[in-house]
Amino acid sequence: MLIRRMELRDCDAINTIYNYYITHTAITFDLAPWQKQEREHWFAQFDPSSRYQAWVAEQDQQIVGFAYNTPFNAKQAFHIASEITIYTAPDAGGRGIGSQLMRTLLEGMREQDLRRAYSLITLPNPSSLALHRRFGFQQVGQLNEVGEKFGQYHSVAMLECDLTV
Repeated sequence: MLIRRMELRDCDAINTIYNYYITHTAITFDLAPWQKQEREHWFAQFDPSSRYQAWVAEQDQQIVGFAYNTPFNAKQAFHIASEITIYTAPDAGGRGIGSQLMRTLLEGMREQDLRRAYSLITLPNPSSLALHRRFGFQQVGQLNEVGEKFGQYHSVAMLECDLTV
């Protein structure tokens, strides 16, 4: 498996993975599938000189997962913190793809002198919680019934990782 920086050409493959979760799960609170132009515009934030980065996992010339970090909050004092996101292809679970993406992403964030990583995880999601805990994330909060999707209310766990240790 190859973990590499995301490129513009990966946007369709990223949408294929992400749009599956939009239409079939409550893991993401997006309600409408992403279009190519929307993803390409989103990708522009990952300039190589930025502290925000995006990675893909590629196996047999297919994108099987992706990970990225973005600003935690728009207010300037939050510049030391970042929110992370990781998705693997629906049929790619249990192969260590999420772990490899997480390791690469967190190492890159440490190189950018970020101090905290945050992740919001729709509950229940035991596999995502376990992945995050393996990398030192701890649950620091829970937002109860904060989202509505598929006619149900969903809670979200907030996890934090100290990147200085």
